Formats: sequence, C-alpha cells, structure tokens
Amino acid sequence: MSMLSERQKEELQKSILEYLHANNFTDAFNALKADTGLEYTPDPKGKYVGLLEKKWTSVIRLQKKIMDLENRNAALQEELSLSPAKRASLQTDWVPRAPAAYVLTGHRNQVTKVAFHPTFNLLASASEDATVKIWDWETGEFERTLKGHTRSVTDVSFDSRGNLLVTCSSDLFIKIWDVQNEWKNTKTFSGHDHSISCVRFMPGDQQIVSASRDRTIRIWDVASTHLVRTITGHSDWVRWVEPSDDGRLLASCSNDQTARIIDPQTGETKVELRGHEHTVEVVAFAPLAAYAAIRELAGIPNTERSKRAGAYLVTGSRDKTIKLWDTQSGQMLRNLAGHDNWVRALIFHPTGKFLLSASDDYTIRVWELATGRCVKTVQAHGHFVTCLAWGRQAPSQSGGEAAKTNGAGDGHQEVEKFVNVVASGSVDQTIKIWLP
Repeated sequence: MSMLSERQKEELQKSILEYLHANNFTDAFNALKADTGLEYTPDPKGKYVGLLEKKWTSVIRLQKKIMDLENRNAALQEELSLSPAKRASLQTDWVPRAPAAYVLTGHRNQVTKVAFHPTFNLLASASEDATVKIWDWETGEFERTLKGHTRSVTDVSFDSRGNLLVTCSSDLFIKIWDVQNEWKNTKTFSGHDHSISCVRFMPGDQQIVSASRDRTIRIWDVASTHLVRTITGHSDWVRWVEPSDDGRLLASCSNDQTARIIDPQTGETKVELRGHEHTVEVVAFAPLAAYAAIRELAGIPNTERSKRAGAYLVTGSRDKTIKLWDTQSGQMLRNLAGHDNWVRALIFHPTGKFLLSASDDYTIRVWELATGRCVKTVQAHGHFVTCLAWGRQAPSQSGGEAAKTNGAGDGHQEVEKFVNVVASGSVDQTIKIWLP
C-alpha cells in the first residue's frame, strides 16, 4: 500500500466499504470498518457510489488503449527507420508538387520527349538538338549523349525489359540502341517519307510502330528491320501512336483533328473519334486500374466489369481540352477543360485515380478521374511543357498486365511496383525530375 498517499488510501478504503455495503456484505463491511477505524456512513448520493467498479473498468479500457498506441508507435517507428526513398514508395497517392527535385540541363534545344528505363534509375531524353541524353534520375547526374540522328529527335522509348531503346527523328530514320552494349546504334529503319513524330515497341517487343507527317502509321519487324505494314487513314500529319497493353489495338491522332482506334493486324480503322476542334497532339489508353474511376465519372453502371485492355482512351489537343472516349462505341464520355493553351502530354497515375496533363501554359495539371475535377496545378517550367513520363514498373509490363487481367484482387500489388517519380521536358531546354 506504500504507493498510495494517505488521502488515496482513505479513498480506496471508503470505495471498498461502499462496494461491500451496496452488495450487502454486512459482516465484511463491519470488519473492514473496525480494522481501519474509518468513520464511514454509506450515502446513496455520495462520491463513493460505484467508484470502485468505475476505476476497475477504466483500468481495463486504458490498458487496451495503451496497447493500441504502442502498436501504432511501433509501426510509425518502423516507417521512420525506412530510407526516404522507401518511405516515398509507400505513398500510393503521390502526385508531383513544386519545386522539382532536379533540373537537368545540357540539351541545346527544346526537349521533345522523356522515357524512363523500366528497371534502372535511368531516364532518356530526346531533343531538337538531334541528340538523346541519358540521365540518372535518382541523383540528377548526366550519364551520356547518344549521337546518330542528324535532325530533331522527336521520340524515345524503351522496350519492356529495358534492353533496347528506340528513337525517331525528322531525319526520316528510326534507330534502335543497345542498352547492354554501350548504347550502340545497332539498327536503323527507313521508309517514312516525312518527319517521324512517334515510335513505340509493340507488346512482346518483336515489332515497333511509328507515326509520321507522311500521314501513315508503320509497323516494323525489329529483328530484320523490315516493314511489316503501312496503315493509312489519317488525312494529315500523324502525331502520336500508342498500342493497347495487349497489343490488339492502336490509338493514333493527327492534325486532321481526329483520333483513331486501329486494328494493327489488318490496319483497318475500327473507330474514328471526332470532337476536337484543332490538331490532336496526344493519345493515351487508360490502364485497367483506372476503369472503376472512369465508369464512375461517366455514369456507366457497375454491371460493366470488363477487363478488356484499351476500353477507354484520353486525347489531348491544341483546342486546350482533354477528352475521354469509349473506344468501342466511339462515344465521348467527358471533356476536361482547364488548360489555357495546347495540351501536349497525358499520363495516368499508377493507382488509376488521377490523370496528369502537360501543356503549353507552362503547367502540369492533376485531374481526379472519378469526378473530372482538376485537383492540382503545378507551375512546372519557364516555357511550354512538351512531355511527361511516370516511373516505369518492373519487371516486364506485358507480364504485369496479364497478371492484372486475372482479377481485380491483383490490382493492389501492381500499384506497389510503380516508382513515384515523374519527369517533364520543356521548350526551356530542361528536364525536371519530380520526387516525393
């Protein structure tokens, strides 16, 4: 009892007396009263009524609360002990905010495209200075310059494993560079009759697809460099071409103010997307992770649970708007207005909750897909923002997508494989790296 003061001792004893009295333990009550020599008259309205039970139950409640707090504390301690990079990777809803972590300088003309290596901490940038530069985005350090094109390099893209880099240029050539072999230019493809604006590896990495000012889209065999198919349909400069994750569809857009959904096997246009009032600069297929938010936005009933790759497409145009489309019906589902100038780049957030856009109004905007609201505007560059890229997921994208289609349950793991890093490029000749 030595832990208690005299006053506390008396309170405890009176509480016990009250408890004994209330429960009719008369002998025990009298005995304790005699032993302690306390003067105590039970009072039904007194401060000691029910005090013993109250203290008893509150102790149990507090013990539980302490255990909960200790567990929470342990979890936070563990999180704090992680490296900042690891901690950032746990923030699934991260979006870029100013200032950028790094500003990469070295190009002597505007930056046209940026692409992340799927597994290394490397970023490739293409520029109108006719070079491609390779950077370490984690440290912000310059690695090397790839020379070979003689005019503006208009696009740059890695294959799914990061073994090869493909570039295209207004010099009418497409080039493949061997990442494992000192970035040597191992293959060159010719055949387009005018500037080439865009080039991508098809899923499976056996073929590449390119779009050109000669109004065609061409599919090439990587191994032999032979032309596999020439796809016509657009009536003007084709600005962008993008394969769906399963490679069964191509999306393209053009100065003819349309976007198209094309079957790469036959070259036929399945759907023409009309609605923009100026050149369409960019297209992007929505990843499966974004389907739920898109359906909420468009008011599509929850019964529509299709996991079909390439079901939805976003387009960005010089008319300053972004439009969301159903690729099967060709119906426009939503128009996102907010930019004050040409829309140049579109990327989906890995969680599928947001769409990021870059524009000639010098900003990057973040759109919440479920509501269509612009939730953030980042003042990104001192001039037009030409391109955007999100850190790639490893290992191969095609494998990851296949795993995703097996059920929505796997969606969570996909998110964790993404790296929280965004790169943007600009007419101001810089590349910015945005990190948590």
